[in-house]
Amino acid sequence: MIKEVIAIIATLLVTTSYIPQIIKGYRTKSLKDLSTSFLVIVGIGVLLWILYGIFNSDFTFIIANAVILVFVITLILMKFYYRK
Repeated sequence: MIKEVIAIIATLLVTTSYIPQIIKGYRTKSLKDLSTSFLVIVGIGVLLWILYGIFNSDFTFIIANAVILVFVITLILMKFYYRK
């Protein structure tokens, strides 16, 4: 039971950790200090985690990482959109 609670809390924290950056980027209309390489590397890593979840039929893992991937793609798109 405690293992599942820890996993849920960790998943929620990691998944929602991108929201403040998205909000800040939207408000400031700037993501120049956010590394594109970082976002691409994280995006590739998340894609691999999604594949891992698919191979293991772990739908919770797939959903959590899919949400993270959406956030990462959002940040990449915002970075290019707000580029001056």
